[in-house]
Amino acid sequence: MTGLLSTIDSPADLRRLTRAQLPALATELRDFLLHSVARTGGHLSSNLGTVELTLALHYVFNTPEDRIVWDVGHQTYPHKILTGRRERMGSLRQQGGISGFPLRSESEFDAFGTAHSSTSISAALGMAMAAHQKGEDRQAIAVIGDGAMTAGMAFEALNNAGVLDGKLLVILNDNDMSISPPVGALNRYLAQLMSGRFYSAAKQVGKQVLAKAPHLFELAKRLEEQAKGLVVPATLFEKFGFNYIGPIDGHDLESLIPTLENIKLLEGPQFLHVVTKKGRGYDLAEADPVAYHGPGKFDPKVGLQQPATAPKPTFSQVFGRWLCDMAAHDQRLVGITPAMREGSGMVEFHQRFPDRYYDVGIAEQHAVTFAAGLACEGIKPVVAIYSTFLQRAYDQLVHDVALQKLPMVLALDRAGLVGADGPTHAGAYDIPFLRCIPNVSIACPADEAECYRLLSTAYAQDHAVAVRYPRGSGVGAELPTGPEALQGLPFGKGELRRQGQRVAILAFGTLLQPALVAAEALDATVVNMRWAKPLDLELLLEVARSHELIVTVEEGAIAGGAGSAVLEALQAARLPLPVLQLGLPDRFIEHGDHGKLLSGLGLDAAGIERSVQAWLAPAAVVQGEAS
Repeated sequence: MTGLLSTIDSPADLRRLTRAQLPALATELRDFLLHSVARTGGHLSSNLGTVELTLALHYVFNTPEDRIVWDVGHQTYPHKILTGRRERMGSLRQQGGISGFPLRSESEFDAFGTAHSSTSISAALGMAMAAHQKGEDRQAIAVIGDGAMTAGMAFEALNNAGVLDGKLLVILNDNDMSISPPVGALNRYLAQLMSGRFYSAAKQVGKQVLAKAPHLFELAKRLEEQAKGLVVPATLFEKFGFNYIGPIDGHDLESLIPTLENIKLLEGPQFLHVVTKKGRGYDLAEADPVAYHGPGKFDPKVGLQQPATAPKPTFSQVFGRWLCDMAAHDQRLVGITPAMREGSGMVEFHQRFPDRYYDVGIAEQHAVTFAAGLACEGIKPVVAIYSTFLQRAYDQLVHDVALQKLPMVLALDRAGLVGADGPTHAGAYDIPFLRCIPNVSIACPADEAECYRLLSTAYAQDHAVAVRYPRGSGVGAELPTGPEALQGLPFGKGELRRQGQRVAILAFGTLLQPALVAAEALDATVVNMRWAKPLDLELLLEVARSHELIVTVEEGAIAGGAGSAVLEALQAARLPLPVLQLGLPDRFIEHGDHGKLLSGLGLDAAGIERSVQAWLAPAAVVQGEAS
């Protein structure tokens, strides 16, 4: 490639350019980003919106000495391109390639790993106070956006930061497009004025003088707030102790750079509000930023295209259909999501039942306790939440739901590995962390039809039930229809799927399919367990008494998982039967193709067969020696 971008291998190279060259570089960067993501897939809209902001930050601040924490991390592709990873963008989100999120082990410019939202202010504040403790003069910057300010943790950090003397800058990347009037020439001037040292010094002198006349001080304070209110949103952030600046146009380098240069000279916590547009510079993404949030590969000239044949419905879509069907059947049902309407398959439900749909923002803790409050009053809440995000609401699940034995359905999307999104989004731990909580059950459907029916089973219970299902499509099992469509499967009961000899494979969830294939080669028994809690003890003990080896298969952590539950049950029954546990090992699994990751972990049909044969081999050797 030629042009300015080809000369930028680090922010130091960027800082050698003149300000007059930056708009052309921004154009090149946006074009490179668009065509790179089109080839690999990944997050697009949010990254197109942060091109100028990223350039301005690395141009003004001395990174990596100055720390930038990006929240949420899917807006960091321009940052990666400018920090020495341009040539590796072709490996984005692929096994062995670079991550789609900031990763400390990947680059010294990735100051903090961020993939779940709303952590940036806390982390940056910690970095700012570490610099203060060590006597180092450096800036800590939190760039927070994409709805991340809706989470309580962000406000907890603001509340703490306002009373500490750290060199902290919080940048609100506001791409909601609802705050547009303040952006313009007048506001640009006012933002630069408010970020200047003269304004800051005058403000401090005014405070000292007027402090001796409390009534005048209060009057001046109110006049200042009212004057600011003419051109900026509410001064909420100043109530936290921050100096609020903005909002300014996040695509206007002539506004961003002088404002950041002024802020760099100020002491105390600063809050800069910038307004950006998702999908900026690519008309199709600007028109539909949701569709282009995380697209697969596509042709930038034509955009996203509908496939020639209708794809199999995803598990998320199966959940969405069940939710609408059950809502039509039962007026008590409400659906709750922590800002994941599209990802969780709730668009149709929102359209058909708007009065029974609640998007609580990126606030998983609130979502679960809000559902608990609804359940107390006889409402039937269904919380659609990614497995990895439920981790954030663990205390609420224990104290506010389980302890009070409140009924609700937890629709756990993205259970197991999630391919390109990697370990931060993998639902690897839900079985271990849920099965130890009283009054919580866990269903593990093997296919789409079971998912639909087990959701109905969960809905009928008098306590919390999690139904875990993976990202993407399954085997294409036909969904139930007709008057009995909403009839559930027996609670806590599995099914015998294949009768074999010696070895019994107990499958939890969608790994039933490779288990059945492996069983043909092994002549093994296969049980579709369906439930990780409660286990079908009757079926388990019946199988255990007639086989030499139990093999548990799950797309979840082995430590404390469904296999561990089987071991505990056999020990309690005093059956000294060996158990081979197959699942996710005790390490974080990197991003990559989902099928290849499972194969590498021995969780495909060939891997299951291989593991069983390896376990049986020593027994065969011992038998041969004895004869």
